[in-house]
Amino acid sequence: MPQPHLRTVVVLAAGEGKRMKSTLPKVLHPLLGRTLLGHVLSAAAPLGADRTVVVVGHGADQVRAHLTEIAPDATPVLQAEQLGTGHAVRIALDAVPEGAGTVVVINGDVPLLRPETVGALVTAHEEAAAAATVLAAEVPDPTGLGRIVRDTDGRLEQIVEERDADATQRAIREINAGIYAFDAVRLREALGKLSTDNDQGEEYLTDVFGLLRSAGEPVAVHVAVDHVETLGCNDRVELASLRRLLRDRVNEAWMRTGVSLLDPVTTWIDVTVALDRDAVVDQNTQLRGATVVGAGALVGPDVTLVDTIVGPAASVVRSHAVGAEVGAGASVGPYAYLRPAARLADKAKVGTFVEVKNSEIGAGSKVPHLTYVGDATIGEQTNIGAASVFVNYDGVNKHRTVIGSHARTGADNMFVAPVEVGDGAYTAAGSVIVDDVPPGAMGVARARQRNIEGWVVKRRAGTAAAEAAQRAGDAEGAQRIGDAEGASEVAGTASDSEAMHGRAETVGGASGAGDTATE
Repeated sequence: MPQPHLRTVVVLAAGEGKRMKSTLPKVLHPLLGRTLLGHVLSAAAPLGADRTVVVVGHGADQVRAHLTEIAPDATPVLQAEQLGTGHAVRIALDAVPEGAGTVVVINGDVPLLRPETVGALVTAHEEAAAAATVLAAEVPDPTGLGRIVRDTDGRLEQIVEERDADATQRAIREINAGIYAFDAVRLREALGKLSTDNDQGEEYLTDVFGLLRSAGEPVAVHVAVDHVETLGCNDRVELASLRRLLRDRVNEAWMRTGVSLLDPVTTWIDVTVALDRDAVVDQNTQLRGATVVGAGALVGPDVTLVDTIVGPAASVVRSHAVGAEVGAGASVGPYAYLRPAARLADKAKVGTFVEVKNSEIGAGSKVPHLTYVGDATIGEQTNIGAASVFVNYDGVNKHRTVIGSHARTGADNMFVAPVEVGDGAYTAAGSVIVDDVPPGAMGVARARQRNIEGWVVKRRAGTAAAEAAQRAGDAEGAQRIGDAEGASEVAGTASDSEAMHGRAETVGGASGAGDTATE
């Protein structure tokens, strides 16, 4: 059984990236969940390299700190002076023991590179027992890129940087992708022979191929299936272009697994996100970080989720969530804000203009509108009235509110923590709850209403309010007078009627025709 190859990955990440015009090192610029460097390391990870060396230079401390977070096993090596790619690889190999096997060198700014392409390059190199193999690509516009120059038999003759190329070489559209596989022993020998006799006065790693070929060593070219994978990033325009290309790749992949993206152009999904089959993502939606969307869930439109879990058949509409959990069948929004540690159980509801932070909302419970829930635990099947505030901060420390199950709290309540409302309890609208409410009790904490008649007319004379009040008062007075006069008329009519009725009875009694008269 053949022995597995010893492999070393070297990532070149020392450049300043002047065209980015940024205080952030170029390789640390993010796109869809990873930095440029993070994408490259992810593409190389399936190789299972015995060691990974990252050459750092500009912003070395920042890059080292980032490596500690995303690739703690990688070894950063400082290139104090950027004297070329050949110089960078030589410094990297100084940190690697002899017998490094296959050395894979990758530029740190090719975020669209696929693991499959890196694997195919290394496999082709090792199977051919080549001294060096370059990854090439056929591109529509090779401007600014190194050209692959082949001999009449189609074999690699040399790699020429554009600044050193003649007119014929510049017309070549097969370019060097900046990704290589080398035999470590022969690479070390060739690196020691590099010169700075070129336009930039630097040690070009690409010159290694010419040196090895001149020495009769086998060199090879492996062509990438898709040239888009080899695109590098030199400025923010190119970064935005790469982000769009990666968005389209990610979105297409999810749709082919059974996820519905209603408007892929306005849907941005980080490469670190997971979605289950039959999830639906509506327009203008961003799914970032470690977000997970369950089967049959609806997310969007106009939603941003960061490190948030959305359960099966849940819905999140026009809302923002960070570090939250939304249970199966639960609903959020529109216009809700779930902050870290907001946890909604199954079929819970957080509605319009509701903010939730570090709180648990039980199964079937509802916080429908205009409410802040901070540092709270709400039981099952409870309803929180509109315009309520969980007052969790005393100016120094945060405190917790507990609302039981099957409770009903009134509109415009303040729960001044620490406080507890028991199971099945009610609170009256407009109450400021500062003491515990026992299970099944009604908590009322408000003053009795008192009306001061005539206050506006007296104290705000001449204002529109006073004039309106005066008109309403005059109309009310007139109504009272009219009602009184009407009552008098009714009373008078009743008296006349009674008198006439009395006379009729008298006449009838005298003539014997009374029954006929009353009919």
